[in-house]
Amino acid sequence: MRLVFIGPPGAGKGTQAVRLAAWCQVVHLSTGDVFRENIRAGTPLGAAAREHLDAGELVPDALTDALVADRLAEADCASGFILDGYPRTLAQADALDHVLAESSRELDGVIELHVGDEVLIDRLLTRGRSSGRSDDTAPIIRRRLDRYRNDTHPLVELYERRGRLIRIDGDADPDSVQRRLREDIEMRTTSKE
Repeated sequence: MRLVFIGPPGAGKGTQAVRLAAWCQVVHLSTGDVFRENIRAGTPLGAAAREHLDAGELVPDALTDALVADRLAEADCASGFILDGYPRTLAQADALDHVLAESSRELDGVIELHVGDEVLIDRLLTRGRSSGRSDDTAPIIRRRLDRYRNDTHPLVELYERRGRLIRIDGDADPDSVQRRLREDIEMRTTSKE
Protein backbone atom coordinates (compact mmCIF):
# COMPACT_ATOMS: atom_id res chain seq x y z
CA MET A 1 0.00 0.00 0.00
CA ARG A 2 1.46 3.34 -1.10
CA LEU A 3 -0.57 6.32 0.09
CA VAL A 4 -0.23 10.08 0.48
CA PHE A 5 -2.11 12.23 3.00
CA ILE A 6 -2.95 15.79 2.07
CA GLY A 7 -5.03 18.33 3.88
CA PRO A 8 -4.72 21.70 5.57
CA PRO A 9 -2.86 22.24 8.84
CA GLY A 10 -4.92 20.85 11.71
CA ALA A 11 -6.84 18.35 9.58
CA GLY A 12 -5.36 15.43 11.51
CA LYS A 13 -3.04 14.09 8.80
CA GLY A 14 -0.30 13.06 11.20
CA THR A 15 -2.63 11.37 13.67
CA GLN A 16 -4.53 9.48 10.99
CA ALA A 17 -1.44 8.59 8.92
CA VAL A 18 0.36 7.05 11.91
CA ARG A 19 -2.68 4.96 12.83
CA LEU A 20 -3.36 3.87 9.24
CA ALA A 21 0.31 2.95 8.65
CA ALA A 22 0.25 0.69 11.71
CA TRP A 23 -2.97 -0.94 10.51
CA CYS A 24 -1.62 -1.42 6.95
CA GLN A 25 1.75 -2.51 8.35
CA VAL A 26 3.70 -0.03 6.24
CA VAL A 27 6.13 2.77 7.05
CA HIS A 28 4.78 6.19 8.03
CA LEU A 29 6.95 8.99 6.61
CA SER A 30 6.44 12.59 7.61
CA THR A 31 8.73 15.11 5.97
CA GLY A 32 9.50 16.59 9.39
CA ASP A 33 10.71 13.19 10.63
CA VAL A 34 12.78 12.68 7.47
CA PHE A 35 14.40 16.10 8.00
CA ARG A 36 15.12 15.38 11.68
CA GLU A 37 16.56 11.90 10.95
CA ASN A 38 18.97 13.34 8.39
CA ILE A 39 19.95 16.22 10.67
CA ARG A 40 20.54 13.83 13.58
CA ALA A 41 22.60 11.49 11.35
CA GLY A 42 24.68 14.41 10.08
CA THR A 43 24.05 13.69 6.40
CA PRO A 44 24.94 16.38 3.84
CA LEU A 45 21.25 16.68 2.94
CA GLY A 46 20.40 17.00 6.64
CA ALA A 47 22.95 19.80 7.07
CA ALA A 48 21.44 21.67 4.12
CA ALA A 49 17.92 21.21 5.52
CA ARG A 50 19.05 22.44 8.94
CA GLU A 51 20.25 25.74 7.47
CA HIS A 52 16.76 26.47 6.13
CA LEU A 53 14.92 25.26 9.21
CA ASP A 54 17.18 27.24 11.57
CA ALA A 55 16.43 30.35 9.50
CA GLY A 56 12.68 29.70 9.88
CA GLU A 57 12.29 28.95 6.17
CA LEU A 58 10.61 26.11 4.34
CA VAL A 59 13.05 23.53 3.02
CA PRO A 60 13.20 24.12 -0.77
CA ASP A 61 11.46 21.63 -3.05
CA ALA A 62 14.65 20.25 -4.62
CA LEU A 63 16.16 19.47 -1.22
CA THR A 64 12.91 18.01 0.13
CA ASP A 65 12.59 15.89 -3.03
CA ALA A 66 16.12 14.52 -2.55
CA LEU A 67 15.53 13.71 1.12
CA VAL A 68 12.24 11.94 0.40
CA ALA A 69 13.71 10.06 -2.59
CA ASP A 70 16.58 8.78 -0.41
CA ARG A 71 14.13 7.65 2.27
CA LEU A 72 11.81 5.90 -0.21
CA ALA A 73 14.81 3.96 -1.55
CA GLU A 74 15.35 2.29 1.84
CA ALA A 75 14.38 -1.38 2.17
CA ASP A 76 11.55 -0.82 4.67
CA CYS A 77 9.60 1.18 2.05
CA ALA A 78 9.62 -1.64 -0.51
CA SER A 79 6.39 -3.14 0.82
CA GLY A 80 4.62 0.21 1.10
CA PHE A 81 4.53 3.56 2.83
CA ILE A 82 2.27 6.41 3.84
CA LEU A 83 3.61 9.89 3.09
CA ASP A 84 2.43 12.68 5.37
CA GLY A 85 3.32 16.24 4.35
CA TYR A 86 4.72 15.35 0.93
CA PRO A 87 4.10 16.24 -1.78
CA ARG A 88 2.90 19.74 -0.88
CA THR A 89 3.28 21.34 -4.34
CA LEU A 90 2.71 20.30 -7.95
CA ALA A 91 6.49 20.34 -8.51
CA GLN A 92 6.94 17.91 -5.61
CA ALA A 93 4.19 15.69 -7.04
CA ASP A 94 6.17 15.57 -10.30
CA ALA A 95 9.33 14.63 -8.41
CA LEU A 96 7.46 11.88 -6.54
CA ASP A 97 6.10 10.54 -9.84
CA HIS A 98 9.68 10.25 -11.16
CA VAL A 99 10.97 8.53 -8.01
CA LEU A 100 8.15 5.99 -8.08
CA ALA A 101 8.45 5.39 -11.83
CA GLU A 102 12.17 4.63 -11.45
CA SER A 103 11.23 1.68 -9.23
CA SER A 104 8.12 0.72 -11.24
CA ARG A 105 5.80 1.78 -8.44
CA GLU A 106 2.81 4.09 -8.29
CA LEU A 107 0.54 5.50 -5.63
CA ASP A 108 -2.46 3.43 -4.62
CA GLY A 109 -4.29 6.47 -3.33
CA VAL A 110 -4.13 10.04 -2.11
CA ILE A 111 -6.21 10.73 0.96
CA GLU A 112 -7.59 14.24 1.31
CA LEU A 113 -8.76 15.04 4.83
CA HIS A 114 -11.31 17.77 4.31
CA VAL A 115 -12.07 19.97 7.32
CA GLY A 116 -13.83 23.35 7.45
CA ASP A 117 -11.77 26.46 8.23
CA GLU A 118 -13.49 27.26 11.52
CA VAL A 119 -12.91 23.73 12.82
CA LEU A 120 -9.25 23.92 11.71
CA ILE A 121 -8.70 27.28 13.39
CA ASP A 122 -10.33 26.07 16.61
CA ARG A 123 -8.23 22.85 16.60
CA LEU A 124 -4.98 24.73 15.99
CA LEU A 125 -5.71 27.40 18.60
CA THR A 126 -6.48 24.66 21.12
CA ARG A 127 -3.26 22.85 20.17
CA GLY A 128 -1.33 26.10 20.54
CA ARG A 129 -2.70 26.71 24.03
CA SER A 130 -2.06 23.14 25.22
CA SER A 131 1.38 22.65 23.66
CA GLY A 132 2.73 26.19 23.84
CA ARG A 133 3.39 26.27 20.09
CA SER A 134 4.12 29.83 19.08
CA ASP A 135 3.03 29.21 15.46
CA ASP A 136 -0.56 28.36 16.42
CA THR A 137 -1.97 31.89 16.62
CA ALA A 138 -4.95 33.11 14.57
CA PRO A 139 -2.97 35.34 12.14
CA ILE A 140 -0.31 32.66 11.50
CA ILE A 141 -2.96 29.94 11.14
CA ARG A 142 -4.78 32.00 8.50
CA ARG A 143 -1.52 32.52 6.57
CA ARG A 144 -0.81 28.77 6.72
CA LEU A 145 -4.32 28.02 5.44
CA ASP A 146 -3.83 30.50 2.58
CA ARG A 147 -0.49 28.86 1.71
CA TYR A 148 -2.22 25.46 1.74
CA ARG A 149 -4.96 26.68 -0.62
CA ASN A 150 -2.44 28.22 -3.02
CA ASP A 151 0.34 25.61 -2.96
CA THR A 152 -1.13 22.28 -1.90
CA HIS A 153 -4.83 22.27 -2.77
CA PRO A 154 -4.09 22.04 -6.53
CA LEU A 155 -2.88 18.50 -5.76
CA VAL A 156 -6.49 17.57 -4.98
CA GLU A 157 -7.49 18.32 -8.58
CA LEU A 158 -4.42 16.54 -9.97
CA TYR A 159 -5.02 13.32 -8.07
CA GLU A 160 -8.76 13.48 -8.69
CA ARG A 161 -8.09 13.59 -12.46
CA ARG A 162 -5.81 10.57 -12.06
CA GLY A 163 -8.52 8.65 -10.19
CA ARG A 164 -6.38 8.36 -7.05
CA LEU A 165 -8.19 10.78 -4.72
CA ILE A 166 -9.90 9.45 -1.60
CA ARG A 167 -11.94 12.20 0.09
CA ILE A 168 -12.54 11.80 3.80
CA ASP A 169 -14.49 14.17 6.03
CA GLY A 170 -12.01 15.04 8.76
CA ASP A 171 -14.52 17.01 10.87
CA ALA A 172 -15.54 13.89 12.81
CA ASP A 173 -13.80 12.50 15.87
CA PRO A 174 -10.46 10.73 15.18
CA ASP A 175 -11.86 7.21 15.68
CA SER A 176 -14.68 7.81 13.18
CA VAL A 177 -12.25 9.24 10.63
CA GLN A 178 -9.95 6.24 11.05
CA ARG A 179 -12.87 3.83 10.66
CA ARG A 180 -13.88 5.54 7.39
CA LEU A 181 -10.28 5.39 6.14
CA ARG A 182 -9.98 1.68 6.86
CA GLU A 183 -13.34 0.92 5.26
CA ASP A 184 -12.33 2.81 2.13
CA ILE A 185 -8.92 1.08 1.94
CA GLU A 186 -10.51 -2.35 2.46
CA MET A 187 -13.08 -1.64 -0.26
CA ARG A 188 -10.38 -0.54 -2.72
CA THR A 189 -8.15 -3.50 -1.88
CA THR A 190 -11.02 -5.94 -2.32
CA SER A 191 -12.05 -4.41 -5.65
CA LYS A 192 -8.47 -4.87 -7.00
CA GLU A 193 -8.50 -8.61 -6.28
